[in-house]
Amino acid sequence: MADHTGREAVAAVWRIESARIVGALARYTGDFALAEDLAQEALAEALVTWPREGVPRQPAGWLLTVGRRRAVDAFRRRSALDERYAALVFSAAPGEDEDVLWDPDQIDDDVLALMFVSCHPVLSREARVALTLRVVGGLTSDEIAKAFMVPTATVQARITRAKKTLGAARVPFQVPPAQERAQRLGSVLNVIYVIFTEGSSASSGSDLIRFDVAGEAQRLARVLSRLMPEEPEVHGLLALLELTAARFSARTGPDGEPVLLEHQDRRRWDRAAIGRGQAALARAEKAGRGLGAYGLQAAIAECHAIAPSVGETDWERVVLIYEALGRLAPSPVVELNRAVAVSMARGPAAALPIVDELAAAEALANSHLLPSVRGELLVRLGRTEEARTEFERAARLCGNERERTVLERKLAALT
Repeated sequence: MADHTGREAVAAVWRIESARIVGALARYTGDFALAEDLAQEALAEALVTWPREGVPRQPAGWLLTVGRRRAVDAFRRRSALDERYAALVFSAAPGEDEDVLWDPDQIDDDVLALMFVSCHPVLSREARVALTLRVVGGLTSDEIAKAFMVPTATVQARITRAKKTLGAARVPFQVPPAQERAQRLGSVLNVIYVIFTEGSSASSGSDLIRFDVAGEAQRLARVLSRLMPEEPEVHGLLALLELTAARFSARTGPDGEPVLLEHQDRRRWDRAAIGRGQAALARAEKAGRGLGAYGLQAAIAECHAIAPSVGETDWERVVLIYEALGRLAPSPVVELNRAVAVSMARGPAAALPIVDELAAAEALANSHLLPSVRGELLVRLGRTEEARTEFERAARLCGNERERTVLERKLAALT
């Protein structure tokens, strides 16, 4: 019983405090890669000690104390008897109070610096995602691998390479200066958005939604909004995630099958999440600098959230927002979504040329989204044979089993 309780306590404390612990160790040692390793060693020691001796009075302080003492050992092994080593030995003197290790004025900066380092532009997108989930989210390599349907060894290799890259590039552990922050913030926001996107619409596997992955992205966005309350686009991203997640419970049926927007029971939408999303969007708008790409997407999500039905949605406003988004952050996906909105506002004949232009440019060539949308438009125009061809292609390209089933049903209905 004690063993089980101790292990549960370790898991809970690590999930809540891991970012602060790694951040504090990185600040103390000046070495991001070493800090992550030290935190993992402290975690391993807690898994052995806590079940046997009980949970300490200050669990997070205990982990940080162990991590710092391991840092002293590491520097001793390197014979690095310099000022940094001496400072560590002094600050980790035997019998010191664990509470002293926590600097309340430094914690937020530590977590914020951890986010910026984990999402540094010198890393690939895959490496940023893996490192962020590991050191900021506190997930294990196995959990990250399961979330993104890749081997654990692949995740471990990405994390190892990322830490080596950061070391080789001599990336300092600090919140970037003001002049660099805006550029670097985009990388942080993109990583959180990528994590949420994979959770909300799984690219592969048998589940349409991976609630744990999407939930972790929401948690990271909430943390970031508290750390950077003056940044409107941070609130814009949080608003987008809250408003999108509000529809999760209605997006799948009893057997996990997808439920399209027009068939969703809007009474099942999470009104509290919608309220949080609208509040975050209001904070983004209050800054007076205009909405960014995430804020505009949140504004579109709000249009859906407040509409009583698909037919009563303000589709003309949705079209206008997509046009603004296309100018600010042009992409084939934005154009495809604009085409869907145009079809709802002005009919399928007005939307088809937009989709055909994307197809001619071979945009989204390996995605099921374009043929799926084109198939829907062709059905509404009565061009059944062409629609069948599009749905067949979409089904071949779709990696998610649940979405593929929906496409196959549409294909069967045509037959």
